[in-house]
Amino acid sequence: MKIRIENLNHIYNPGNPFEIKALDDINLEIDKGEFVGLIGHTGSGKSTLIQHLNGLLKATSGKIFIGDTEITKKDTKFKKIRQRVGLVFQYPEHQLFEETVCKDIAFGPKNLGLSEEEIEIRIKESMEVVGLNYEEVKDRSPFELSGGQRRRVAIAGVLAMKPDILILDEPTAGLDPRGRDEILGQIKSLYEKYKITIILVSHSMEDIAKLVNKLIVMHKGRISMVDGPRAIFKRVEELENIGLGIPQITYLMRELKKRGKDIKDDVLTVEEAEEELLKYLRSKNDA
Repeated sequence: MKIRIENLNHIYNPGNPFEIKALDDINLEIDKGEFVGLIGHTGSGKSTLIQHLNGLLKATSGKIFIGDTEITKKDTKFKKIRQRVGLVFQYPEHQLFEETVCKDIAFGPKNLGLSEEEIEIRIKESMEVVGLNYEEVKDRSPFELSGGQRRRVAIAGVLAMKPDILILDEPTAGLDPRGRDEILGQIKSLYEKYKITIILVSHSMEDIAKLVNKLIVMHKGRISMVDGPRAIFKRVEELENIGLGIPQITYLMRELKKRGKDIKDDVLTVEEAEEELLKYLRSKNDA
């Protein structure tokens, strides 16, 4: 499902001394099935932007289309929009409240008026997608689980609504390395299996580099860059000028290139770096 944004503006506290223009004339298109990364320093407008996509915030001016539906119209039925656009906030496990994992995941589908049979199917499917064993955890309290497992329960609750678009706001925030890797692996598997549109908001250039096929950079409420991650991360000076950076492995490869090594310097992941360095070492041995 395509997202189209036209001349979107958002002002907090309009008309008083605390007025802040959080979004400034945003124009953007995200095609169906894209995996998009959204980056920018704190206060750049990322969270404000994503909260417009399912109607949690109302635009000061401009238009937003989800598919063919303009959601900035006054008569928009946001219940239907929120079924199509799933939003997972930072620390979503703080929003868990039911006594069992099964009941928590079922909350959204029940509000859709689905049959008990369909709800059960959706619970099982969403738990499988996020890597939770249905029989092992369905009757447990979410609060007995690890931080990473609780987060997966929260994500499963959104997935059980079967959204066409999934927005994840810093989904690995606060997790240990193992929990972080598990969540990112599940997000990647979800995308590969269902090809739904995913928007990933992150401060981690490494996470973004591993996952997305399109990157949006925000600065002071405006869209600063839109391109593939490899093309964006070549613009090192521009990124650093707005308080961002590139993956650490990319910095390393750029430094090796400066020192005369015959290697690519647009490598984004450790796996790519390993492959490139092995290739370089083999060429040295063959010479």
